[in-house]
Amino acid sequence: MVVAIIALIVGLSFPSATAGLDNVRMVSAGDSVATFLNGAVNRAQRYQEPVELVIAQSEGLLTLHSNAPGFVRELRMPEGVTIESVLPEEEGADGSQPRRVLFIPGATVPGIAIQLANRRNAHRRIRLDPMTGFPRVESIEAK
Repeated sequence: MVVAIIALIVGLSFPSATAGLDNVRMVSAGDSVATFLNGAVNRAQRYQEPVELVIAQSEGLLTLHSNAPGFVRELRMPEGVTIESVLPEEEGADGSQPRRVLFIPGATVPGIAIQLANRRNAHRRIRLDPMTGFPRVESIEAK
């Protein structure tokens, strides 16, 4: 009887626990992408060198490169979180190829947005503001 009660409690609480974990992963991924983009902007301005951001959507990977020897930074999306799209979409671009964005010192910050999704159809968009250069994380309602 005790085992049956424990199994019932675990069975009822498991879906809400996994939903909570998925939500934490999504919030964490959104914050990490915002920090990563902010780091790219700061690196370009502080060191006065171009920084390339490579967004490999199919791999769930963001990579920063610069001319500085040995400077490479990577951010991989956590399990269950994918890069859904990079906005604005390039006309005629192959979605399977990585998207490349260049941050040039003294120039306007590219007005891009990276949209993330998880298994539970939650969406977050991290948008770089071209006026301020700061990333903003937005929750998106499911369609």
